[in-house]
Amino acid sequence: MFSFLTRKDVRKILKRKDSDAGEKGRALEELRASLFNEFRSSEGAKRQQQRICGPITALSFNFLVAVGIIFMNKMVLQTVKFKFPILLTLIHYLVSWFLMAVLKAFSILPSSPSSKSTRMSTLFTLGFVMSLSTGFANVSLKYNSIGFYQMAKIAVTPSIVLAEFVLYRKKVSLSKAIALTVVSIGVAVATVTDLQFHFFGACVALAWIVPSAVNKILWSRLQQQENWTALSLMWKTTPITLIFLAAMMPCLDPPGVLSFDWNFGNTLVIFGSAILGFLLQWSGALALGATSAISHVVLGQFKTCVILLGNYYLFGSNPGAISIFGAFTAIAGMSVYTYLNMRPQPNKVTPWQASTLPKSKLGKENGGTHDEHYGAESV
Repeated sequence: MFSFLTRKDVRKILKRKDSDAGEKGRALEELRASLFNEFRSSEGAKRQQQRICGPITALSFNFLVAVGIIFMNKMVLQTVKFKFPILLTLIHYLVSWFLMAVLKAFSILPSSPSSKSTRMSTLFTLGFVMSLSTGFANVSLKYNSIGFYQMAKIAVTPSIVLAEFVLYRKKVSLSKAIALTVVSIGVAVATVTDLQFHFFGACVALAWIVPSAVNKILWSRLQQQENWTALSLMWKTTPITLIFLAAMMPCLDPPGVLSFDWNFGNTLVIFGSAILGFLLQWSGALALGATSAISHVVLGQFKTCVILLGNYYLFGSNPGAISIFGAFTAIAGMSVYTYLNMRPQPNKVTPWQASTLPKSKLGKENGGTHDEHYGAESV
């Protein structure tokens, strides 16, 4: 038995379908708008960064990029024979700024917090110490051996502990202090056979310690306490860093940059190094935002030990039994420190939780008031 629809019934059905399609369209538009607003606000972008890139992901990303850029920069310095460390750093930051400008043009760059939440002097200080930290590090690597560079890096850990205590009354527990001491001794033993240095390079390495410590502290604090994401903070501070790197170049780079052979192959290697430099800066910022300044330094020392042991097991290099023993000792200390960091602590607020709690509640959790922006802490 067949039933026939009248023209009126057909109009009703089509109208109902149009209504359903309209509701679905509005729902999709609302979802897209909510996602866009979530990403475009500083608080929403910070939540997205924390959701996508946790501590383990951020540290692993930073570790892989850091190992990759070591081999790429080795090609730049040895194969290409580009002997201008400050200019190389300047090129890295110029490429980073260009890539972030592209992201901003397509509205992909996360929004920055309001100008009232962070003083311009703080951003200026961060841009300044970034230029000193990265520039001095490359100059130190040019004049000194890897072993001496790592010995200088060991001094960054106590510098961070001292600076955080002086600035924020942040204390390190006894167990973590012992683990960090074991790590430092292990790295020192692992690199003691490679302590060749140049007097000027040694002075630069010593001058690099304090800016490196302050750089890591500020990156970690601004992300964890003031809703900055890694990319938005890079976007704000990179122009300041570029200005200071350009000012440092005549003082620290040797002459002869105009006579360098800028052929296609050399330029391609330097550009590849710059791309990895952007990823290294981004991954380092993510790691500092997800963990702490000390954890980031420990990761760098772990990278050194892994490269030393990897060269021994994979490529047959023989650094000596003492260096191998030191590397294993350092890795054991890092494992203990990581375990102490991952162990849940009652009545404590994690750094990424602290940034989302109201100040009054955070003060109660930490057992103190917040007349200043940061109260006394212990880790």
